[in-house]
Amino acid sequence: MKRFFLAVAAVLTTMAGIYQADACTRVLYVGDSALRIVGRSLDWRTPIPTNLYVYPRGMKKVGNLSSNSVTWTSKYGAVYAVGYDGGVTEGMNEKGLVINGLFCKGTKYTNVYTEGRPAMSLSVFVAWLLDMNATTDDVVAVLKQHNFNISGATFDGGTVSALHWGITDATGKSAILEFDNGEINVYEGQDIAALTNDPAWPKMNAINDYWKSIGGQNMLPGTVKSPDRFVRANYFAQHVKKTADSSLGAAICRSIVMNCSVPFQYAVEGEPNLSSTQWRSLANLRDRTYYFDIVTNPGMFYIDLKKCDLRPGAPVLKLDTSKSDNFVGDVTAKLTPSAPFTPMY
Repeated sequence: MKRFFLAVAAVLTTMAGIYQADACTRVLYVGDSALRIVGRSLDWRTPIPTNLYVYPRGMKKVGNLSSNSVTWTSKYGAVYAVGYDGGVTEGMNEKGLVINGLFCKGTKYTNVYTEGRPAMSLSVFVAWLLDMNATTDDVVAVLKQHNFNISGATFDGGTVSALHWGITDATGKSAILEFDNGEINVYEGQDIAALTNDPAWPKMNAINDYWKSIGGQNMLPGTVKSPDRFVRANYFAQHVKKTADSSLGAAICRSIVMNCSVPFQYAVEGEPNLSSTQWRSLANLRDRTYYFDIVTNPGMFYIDLKKCDLRPGAPVLKLDTSKSDNFVGDVTAKLTPSAPFTPMY
């Protein structure tokens, strides 16, 4: 037994040296009566102000400002979480499709073969997929065509937006999307429970399999490192009670995400760039409600997409989260007409 715990400690020490505390956990809660809630945390070392926008159907959009750009007219209305008022971090559309973008070092979107394809900016990539697709299968079909070339502005003083994505629809069909030297890797499954950051999906699952052999009821890794958060999210998502009640389900999912969050203002001497959780979201795919939980706010609030006017010609609506310190519960009525956000192409 002593040798066992020494071996575990060695593994954890090695992992701690490799994986930095960079950004974000996604978890899927599966309840009864088709209740599914996708929760996520947004973790970063500097503030990422994020506002909420509701876009109607029928809007003409472009993937970039170049002449050779992806263009589309939205088929579905959606709520977006927009960082810096310039790029869609995640969102949910009216069909109950949700896409979450999480940081993943080592991501490379392009190669010599993609350079001539229509341009698509990271700032609207998630919006494009939500606007045009109703299910995970629809999204996967588009991705496998790979008729686009991704580019994106840097942020936070030059940080490259290296991301991978979790995709989930109202049936629980899920996919993980990763780019490897310009090639798209899509990993499909039913009710994929968790996603964090590094390493890439196959290696992360190997780490999780190691911990499954130990048994989460005996011991779980407890650091803020990406593999540790993945293991905890995966374990707890599969060991909580099921409910058909949306409020109780949201509370359960929120508690799992909080367990995998990084304490606000987390600091370690000699490590100036550690991330901490800034906000959490919960997307109820059955009931089309999108919750937002800013860690410095006393309450959590939500937008009910079913109450929004998503008809073509309806105005874009915005919720300025800088004014949300006293928001709690349903804030759909607090959405105000707005100009579309300006993408950071």
